[in-house]
Amino acid sequence: MEIVITQQNGVNIAEVISDDLMIKDSQDALDVMANCSYQGADNIIWHEKNIAADFFDLKTGMAGEVLQKFSNYRARLAIVGDFSKYESKALKAFILESNRQGRISFVGSVDEAKGKLSK
Repeated sequence: MEIVITQQNGVNIAEVISDDLMIKDSQDALDVMANCSYQGADNIIWHEKNIAADFFDLKTGMAGEVLQKFSNYRARLAIVGDFSKYESKALKAFILESNRQGRISFVGSVDEAKGKLSK
């Protein structure tokens, strides 16, 4: 895992880069968030490919647990990926609501993620 810190509009943003599955549960999410925060960034970019499929199955509760951790620690997260492949109406509603609130955003590119997190 590599954490690349960039600054946009005076905001530190950590992009987490890996070829491996990193976020398997909410504790992994908290560990990565803490690592990024330790390096000076509370605005974090993850890639969909690094997150367990359970996150995208709302029945598991993983997405809610992760969202709660980001809310508790006042961190923000942008997840980069192609979310059109998910057919769950509940997940689509979750993505829309998350994007509206801004604590967790689901976006299509790293540039879009940086734009959301730097506002």
